[in-house]
Amino acid sequence: MNAPLTQTPDAKAAYDARWSRIMDCVNLKQPDRMPAVLYATFWLAKYGGISCKELMYDYDKTKAIAERAVLEFEPDACGLMVLATAAGPSLEAIGFKQLQWPGHGVGDNQPFQYLDREYMKPEEYDDFLFDPTGFYLQKYLPRVASAFEGLDQLPVFPGLHYFRLISGIRAFAKPAVRESFEKLVKAAEEVERFSAHVDAWIQRINALGYPLVSGATAVSPYDFIADYFRGATGMMKDLYRNREKLLQLLDKASVFLTRMTIANAKAYNHPIIMIPIHWAPDAFMSQKQFQDFWWPPFRKMMIGLIDAGFVPMPLWEADCTKRLEIIKDVPPGKCIYWFERTDMVKAFEVLGDVVALRGNLSPSMMTTGKPEEVDAAVKHLVDHVWNKGGKLILDCAFGLPDETPVENVRAMFDAARKYAS
Repeated sequence: MNAPLTQTPDAKAAYDARWSRIMDCVNLKQPDRMPAVLYATFWLAKYGGISCKELMYDYDKTKAIAERAVLEFEPDACGLMVLATAAGPSLEAIGFKQLQWPGHGVGDNQPFQYLDREYMKPEEYDDFLFDPTGFYLQKYLPRVASAFEGLDQLPVFPGLHYFRLISGIRAFAKPAVRESFEKLVKAAEEVERFSAHVDAWIQRINALGYPLVSGATAVSPYDFIADYFRGATGMMKDLYRNREKLLQLLDKASVFLTRMTIANAKAYNHPIIMIPIHWAPDAFMSQKQFQDFWWPPFRKMMIGLIDAGFVPMPLWEADCTKRLEIIKDVPPGKCIYWFERTDMVKAFEVLGDVVALRGNLSPSMMTTGKPEEVDAAVKHLVDHVWNKGGKLILDCAFGLPDETPVENVRAMFDAARKYAS
């Protein structure tokens, strides 16, 4: 865990009690009450009365609003809300091309818009498989961020040796390469400023008695390739046209993604790793395709994280009901499964003796319902999951929807304490 800078005895006791509730759930033990999490992105703009663009670009405002929300709702844990929202200057500094954000490609009060495109061509599978680092430097990174564009003129590094090093480094004198390095240094300086604000907020929240619900984030091997390299259309074609190469790359990605995630998690000094899941839902592929392509490399990755002492927390987006029996195949008491739309009662019936659960109040109910409806929805989860022995960490389907009325957020936390204490 990120150690707080200073804590009063009362704050330390509150911090320890809150963190124990989370970890008791992970360990399949019943805590003193059901923990509830505050996870929000652009909802903070609504809560703080500012634009989404301000939330992304004004570090101090974002930190203050996020702290005020934590202090008002007193969650048992909270998300990395500053990291999730204040990345505007860093995104601009690297010239990020895969995303539009408030004030940059979309309106000042519109959320992120991911640009699904083909960032790796089908004929480039062999290049990636043979030399992932070279492919990254010379092809992928220049395509997704303008600060890297000059790196496509770097030499081919594998094979450089002895006197060939002399001729090999000539590329570093090229104007485009030098310009890229200058841009990258400036971008890194901005990311350092951003990181300092994130770290300061974490330390402040911890000192007040509130743990983070997770530290590092990760991605499943299939989603990594589908979302960020091949695009939706390309990946769906690859299931048929490039089956064997795709399987090879998925297996290779499971190794380097695990290594990268472990390094990031150690830097955060936090055991829980959040893994948003995009391509696992029932509607996106057949059960056989899920069993052949999606699940094996992801399970391999999760086991690697567990063996390294970490707690994977996949966020299973959309409806994954058909996948429950398959994704049950993990060691008991080692994971948190966060469900967006999957029926939580059904998830508990299948997975309740294997993993802790997180979620999953309906976004439509949270945004358009009344506080009494939120109260009833929480009571439903308490009656049918928590009181039946489920280790449930209460949250919304994917954190607080941006349009959620503040009174509904209050109703959620009040109900959690009222019904599950």
